[in-house]
Amino acid sequence: MKADVSQQRSLLELAELDAEISRLEHRVKNLPEQSRLESAQGAHREANDRLAAVQLALADLDAQIAKFESEIDGVRQREDRDRKLLEGGTVDAKQLTELQHELETLQRRQASLEDSLLEVMERREELAADQDRELAGIDDLQTALTDAQQSCDSARTHLSQLKHQRVSRREELVAAIDEALVSLYERQRARGGVGAGQLQGRRCGACRIEIDKGELARIAAAADDEVLRCPECNAILLRVKETGA
Repeated sequence: MKADVSQQRSLLELAELDAEISRLEHRVKNLPEQSRLESAQGAHREANDRLAAVQLALADLDAQIAKFESEIDGVRQREDRDRKLLEGGTVDAKQLTELQHELETLQRRQASLEDSLLEVMERREELAADQDRELAGIDDLQTALTDAQQSCDSARTHLSQLKHQRVSRREELVAAIDEALVSLYERQRARGGVGAGQLQGRRCGACRIEIDKGELARIAAAADDEVLRCPECNAILLRVKETGA
């Protein structure tokens, strides 16, 4: 196959564009901003899990507090009733003794309930402080998460714009290059990933392998418009200078 040197130069630019597009796609898949975002998301999720656990514990303690307060209120009502009976002077000696004993029992029960209530309320204060710390921490983590998301979105947008530019230029080049040359290039890309490479000294720009002297002599003797292939990787071997060089 023969192709004008200008066509080969365009094909070299096409190969360079394809390599750059591949690098851009790799960068999109391996964004450091994405790693930071995932780390921020993980920290935010863990903090919310801790907060949920604290809030469940607080709800349990609130239920215990309500139960103790209800029991204490019931004991107090029973004490008030017994005292009114004692003060009424309408009970006999046996009932008086029973009431006095019951009052002592109720007082001990109330003291025990109040001690338990105090312990639970102290524990609740500790958990409430934990909740406040977790909420403050989540606010900070939310700020970090928002910043990480914005950085990630910005990086993706920038790379997407670059890729769009390169793809548009690729379409222009493909339209301007001989169809048979493009077809040969695409077939090689489908087989080996790199369709063409520039001859750089003794080295093929596609596979980076040095070509032996005999092959180099054959390549040097070929006409400028002859489309050559790398003897190592079979990619189109372009003997032209890079665009703008």
